[in-house]
Amino acid sequence: MNPELPAVPSALPVSSDAAPAETVAPAPKAKRSPLGRILDLAAIAIVLYAVFHFFIAPRMLAKSAAQPAPPVALAAMDGPPFSLAEHRGRIVFLDFWASWCGPCKLSLPLAEHFASTHPKVDVIAIDSGEAPAIAGAYAHEHGLKNVVFDERGQATHAFAVDAYPTMIVIDAKGAVQAKWVGYNPALEDNMASAVAALATPKSASSQ
Repeated sequence: MNPELPAVPSALPVSSDAAPAETVAPAPKAKRSPLGRILDLAAIAIVLYAVFHFFIAPRMLAKSAAQPAPPVALAAMDGPPFSLAEHRGRIVFLDFWASWCGPCKLSLPLAEHFASTHPKVDVIAIDSGEAPAIAGAYAHEHGLKNVVFDERGQATHAFAVDAYPTMIVIDAKGAVQAKWVGYNPALEDNMASAVAALATPKSASSQ
């Protein structure tokens, strides 16, 4: 039989010779070296650049880099087929999404709300790579409007969309002015700014 081990005391005895707490000075904090501070600043600069590059810059309109939008003709959930060419003269937002996309579930209501408050601007929700039955069921369940189906990914490929959600901004002349990738809680503000920047006397008078 194994001998019984002695019980571990619940608390260790404290020596009566220990110095009072108020007489114990805290250890001095180590000072950052100049090199450490430089590295900290470099890290902050990298983070700021990443935020600008991935979140701010893609939402800025660069008219000098605008390219003609590729022709798009897709089946619509309601009504006749969607043709991008028929929307010439109006600002168009193409909102690429999928029913399995978590960020899309946050972004779609923002785009839908903007569309409801800006009836003279066209917001088209393009479901990418899914059967119309699946995309249509999700759209009806969540009250989405102006939904079109890109089941085979032609439009997705034409606009070089490789992540969801992705918003393509097209001006009244049919040129792509911006491409916004990812969920952005300030989406409606970005869309309003784009409309203000791209509005021409003709389109402004029609709103």
